Order: sequence, then structure tokens, then C-alpha cells
Amino acid sequence: MSDWRPRLIASDMDGTLLHSDDTVGEATVAELRRWADDGVPLVLATGRPPRWMRRIREVVRTGTAVCCNGAVLLDLGRFEILEEDALPPAVLADVTAGLRAEQPGTWFAVEYGLEFRHEPVYRPRWDLDAPGVAEATLEEIVSAPAAKLLARHEDLPRDEFMRLVERVVGDRATVTNSSSDALAEISASGVTKATGIAKVAARHGVGPEDVVVFGDMPNDIAAFDWVREAGGRAVAMAHAHPDLLAAATDVTGTNDDDGVAAFLASL
Repeated sequence: MSDWRPRLIASDMDGTLLHSDDTVGEATVAELRRWADDGVPLVLATGRPPRWMRRIREVVRTGTAVCCNGAVLLDLGRFEILEEDALPPAVLADVTAGLRAEQPGTWFAVEYGLEFRHEPVYRPRWDLDAPGVAEATLEEIVSAPAAKLLARHEDLPRDEFMRLVERVVGDRATVTNSSSDALAEISASGVTKATGIAKVAARHGVGPEDVVVFGDMPNDIAAFDWVREAGGRAVAMAHAHPDLLAAATDVTGTNDDDGVAAFLASL
């Protein structure tokens, strides 16, 4: 595969494209622009909601972002939501009731388009006073379709909590995790970063065999499997979660060492 070149670049953001201080390294910016000049589009595939994509537009001014782990396609240039695969209220109600019954200390929040609603007891790590962020009762939270349901537990270890969530949710929704916290990210059934990237790639007439995907956490596994099985490249960061490293075709440097830029420059 020494002469292999991607026709589309897809990258996770946190822990991958971004440095630990939430900036993009100069080497990465230069490399992405070099590929863009050659007509190769960049897709940002992230667990982040659309409202967290404003600052990255200073670096990536056009194109499509796959947000909320595949549930939302966002036009970065116009900053408009193009498509959303939402969890229906009935599933939201069933899942939250099941998890609360199993673990009463589970708290919930949801992403709705450009807004965020959380139970009063839920402890957001960011955006405490940001526009679009507000408290709501659980009944209000499950009353409308949501791009992503967040279930957090402050006391259980991450892996134990994730196993619990996966067992309770079953095949009613897709469960993943992208942080070191006991925080489950729940999307509509079948929705992953892979499905979101595939939609964008199809718009460019590109198949998975011509895609390179960069990532660092379990929410990137579906996208890794999608490209690897077709002959594309699935590139894990050096510090990636062990489960993602096991799914990778390649490993590059850390995010703070501009690992994405280093790998692209090697092609």
C-alpha cells in the first residue's frame, strides 16, 4: 500500500486532530491545506454537537462535519444542519427509565440540534452558562427527538457503567464512549461515525477503500471497521484506547505531536 493515497480524509477532533489545549497545530493546518489544494476533502467526525463546532471553522472553513457520533451532518460554511438521525421520544423514555431503575444514580442530558438540555442534578463539565444550554426535567428531556442522549454516573468506573448501559439499551439504540468518564453516548439504532462518514463520502463519490480515518477512542471503532474491511486506512493515535488500537491498520504519533499531519505527510 506504499502508493495508496486517500480521496477523502476523515478525522476525529478531541485527542486526535486537536492538541490538548483545543488548538490545531501549524503542521496539521499546513498538511490539511496541502491535501485540500489537491482536491481531497476533510470530514470532521466527532462526538461533539454542532454548537461546539464554531471555533474549528476558523481552521476548516468549508465542508461537512459529522457531529454527535454520526447523528448530525453539519455544513461548516453555512453552519446549517443538513441531516439528523434522531432518537425518538419513545426510545428515550424507555432507555432512561431502564437505566434509572438499574442505577438510580444515573443522570441524563440530551443534544437537540444546536441546544443542550440536562437534568438539574447532571453535572456538565463545560458550557455551564453558554447559550442554548438549560436545565430540564427528565420528562421534558424525553419529550422530543434528540440527536444524542448522554447518561452519566459520578461513582461507577467507566467500563462497568458502559457494560451496564449496553446491557440495558440492547438493540434499541447505539451506545459508545469517548471520554475517561462514566459517560455513555447513546444515538439512534445503527447510527455511528461510520454511517455519517459514509453519507458524506457518497456525496463526493468516494468509497471506504479510498478513505483514511483518524481517531483515538471507542466511538471511532465503527468508522475504523468500515474503512479497514474495504481496504482503506484506519489510523489510531499513539495514545489511543486499546480497543481502537486493535481495530487500526496503522498507528501514528499523539495529537500533541501532530500525528495526523505526520501520517498524511508520509503518504
